[in-house]
Amino acid sequence: MKSVPAFSRQGIKRLLIRSPNWVGDGVMSLPAISAIRRNFAKAEIQILAKAWVADLFREKDDGKGILLYQSPGGHQGIQGRWKLGRELQREKIDLGILFPNSFDSALIFFLAGIPLRAGYNTEGRRIFLTHPVPVDPEVKRGHQVNYYLHLVKSLGLETFEAVPRLRPRTSDQERAMEKAAAMGLQASQEWIGISPGAAYGSAKEWFPERYGELADRLARRFGTQIFMLGSSGGREIGERVRRQAQTAIVDLAGKTTLGEAMALIARCRVFVTNDSGLMHVAAALGVPTVAIFGSTDPKRTGPLGEAFRVIQKRLPCAPCFKPQCPTGDRRCMDLIAVDEVFSAVEGLWHFGEEKILSTKF
Repeated sequence: MKSVPAFSRQGIKRLLIRSPNWVGDGVMSLPAISAIRRNFAKAEIQILAKAWVADLFREKDDGKGILLYQSPGGHQGIQGRWKLGRELQREKIDLGILFPNSFDSALIFFLAGIPLRAGYNTEGRRIFLTHPVPVDPEVKRGHQVNYYLHLVKSLGLETFEAVPRLRPRTSDQERAMEKAAAMGLQASQEWIGISPGAAYGSAKEWFPERYGELADRLARRFGTQIFMLGSSGGREIGERVRRQAQTAIVDLAGKTTLGEAMALIARCRVFVTNDSGLMHVAAALGVPTVAIFGSTDPKRTGPLGEAFRVIQKRLPCAPCFKPQCPTGDRRCMDLIAVDEVFSAVEGLWHFGEEKILSTKF
């Protein structure tokens, strides 16, 4: 495998990171981004991100350090990319590091005139990279966190912890609690969060009627309030969950920003979810998480940390990595019973109780 050309860190005063486009990928890139920050402690570091993932990278309430890639919006299409390239030129970036594998992301950094451009050598974009990193097939088969860390290591940089870490910002906590109170969630009670949707496709979704039954059993067993999170596109499945449940479920799907969702999840005693972006958020917040897997592989995209349980049924056809079940019966999900998920929540309820309660705001 070809080595990556070396570069000197001495002259790098301004650095731009292109973040992944999806929430789960964004969370899994956090250890690599943290490593870059530590390697370039004296440099000004900015992150170019789509609006729906930007809250993952906002470390302070002032929001500095984030540049928005507005597509859809002012940066979409050929003219929009030229416009973004010109805007980035004014930032006078010395080094750009790309986490997405797309041709588009490398083209924009090239148009921005960034002198040092590093990323994986994929999608025929080598011509736009001064420091193309070959994809190691073994690393590619492993966890996505290590795929991003490998990119950093290949540039001659030191890496550190491989577990993503998140903490809600104060402003998001305040807004989240206002919304929660308006919807009937009481700060004096314990909360369990559920996320029954999955942007990738229905093959990753456990059945709404089982989420509804689970909510009823959890409310009876623990006396908690149950709330639901997800994207606006997941409102239909959320409605189906609510219709199936006897207990009241507070539906916040599509009604929060990502930052507010992070704050609400951080307040949970346990979070139950399909393989989704919010699964990674919950794990990175240190919240005990039950993750239900069907068509995807937890060895590649599973939650990391200590307080989680993965539930998956190994079948000859799974993981198939398809958005919709090829046979239509979603057998990998059908075999996951409510009893099994309920038991997993019970097993996590007292996990690190003092630590969990100390993170409440």
